[in-house]
Amino acid sequence: MTRCSTRLNGAPRKHRGLPLAALAAAILSASAVPPQARAQEAPTDDPVRLGFVAFGDSGLHEDFVDPGTPITTEEEYIEKYRRIWARDHRNPEEFAASPSYFLESYGSFIMASGMHPVANAMKRHCASASCEFALMLGDNIYPDGAEADGNDERRFAAMFTEPFAPLGAGKPDYRIYATLGNHDWHTSREGAMAQVRFLESNPPFYMNGHVYRVKPPAGKGQVELFVIDTEVLLAGQEVMAPALNPDGSEAQTSGMQRPPEWLKPATALEKGMVEWLEEQLADSDARWKFVMGHHPIWSGGGFKFQQARALRRVLLPTLCRHADAYLAGHDHTLELHEDNCQAATGQENIEPLLQVVSGAASKQRGLHTAFMAHQSAGHPANRVLFARGMVWGFAYLHLDGDSARVDMFSTPNSSSGEPRHEFRHTFKRRSGVSERRPARRIAK
Repeated sequence: MTRCSTRLNGAPRKHRGLPLAALAAAILSASAVPPQARAQEAPTDDPVRLGFVAFGDSGLHEDFVDPGTPITTEEEYIEKYRRIWARDHRNPEEFAASPSYFLESYGSFIMASGMHPVANAMKRHCASASCEFALMLGDNIYPDGAEADGNDERRFAAMFTEPFAPLGAGKPDYRIYATLGNHDWHTSREGAMAQVRFLESNPPFYMNGHVYRVKPPAGKGQVELFVIDTEVLLAGQEVMAPALNPDGSEAQTSGMQRPPEWLKPATALEKGMVEWLEEQLADSDARWKFVMGHHPIWSGGGFKFQQARALRRVLLPTLCRHADAYLAGHDHTLELHEDNCQAATGQENIEPLLQVVSGAASKQRGLHTAFMAHQSAGHPANRVLFARGMVWGFAYLHLDGDSARVDMFSTPNSSSGEPRHEFRHTFKRRSGVSERRPARRIAK
């Protein structure tokens, strides 16, 4: 266990009083938003060669947590999480507690955040690798999203501008394309949209509403991102409450997850999100098509499988027909999965769909290995390529013509910000230019 009695990123607290605009200007200086037409340019014939990082669940910050009853010793902290581990029916021999941080203002040990260590690890990796843009996969503000009460400036500075804006330093076209997660929606619809407005108007961050498509300039028209809001999507589905038996198998329950009213699909675009995704993917002339949302369709954390099941039901047919990969967070782990797409499409000779789970950018969570064994036995469509829990880290994807690789990186609990390579997987483009039909516009 690492006791951290100072700021994890080494930055003094006093700079947080800087106005957000001044802080952003100092970091980004010459950066300007490229015209939308440029971002949506037609593809060239040259092979695309570029890389990008993907990170999720980055929003845990020690200044914005309620520690509850003070935990005054590291031993108490470890014992608290040992009890949670046992409650969740995880293997006791695999127990590990995440790094702790002593919050002096409360006199309590709390879970340390990997926000700055992961940001620093991505910067160090990108100093020697092609990193033309980034994907931010939701739960950007944790545990509760923006308040939309005029007091969000410090929150946005601490969770966006300070740790992640430097990723784009010196690159005017660099963008961090974002989606929203469940914690970003916790306060209200107004709070979620306040975050969207900030990310829309403060480069290098980018949103165009919370459901959108965009071609990063570095892709020269050959790469397109399709961003969906899976928290709103799930709020319009029937999702059972999850539960596990002591052996890690799925327990039968009759309860349903009940979203708050403000989260339920309200606009035409929200109500028609799956149809929108199908039509926009089919319409795209890009060679590489990546879909990003917050919730995974497969994961090994053990308690989000009902959400994953609901998403597979509504998303997999579209993803399997048109996408090259799906990227998500939500489980605070690093994972790679392949779905064989046979059940989703009815085709036997179809390339599997890669899913990247990169949700380890601030809060650590363990894998549930007993659950994973039952899931693999009961769902042969899913192939687990890599899975690691209780870790901070990120994913890196590199495209080279019609081939690509994904590398999974961790960074040490010491908060050194050193990128450590964990795993590599290569895959082929499975979508690309094909017969297209015009996309029907769905009003927002």
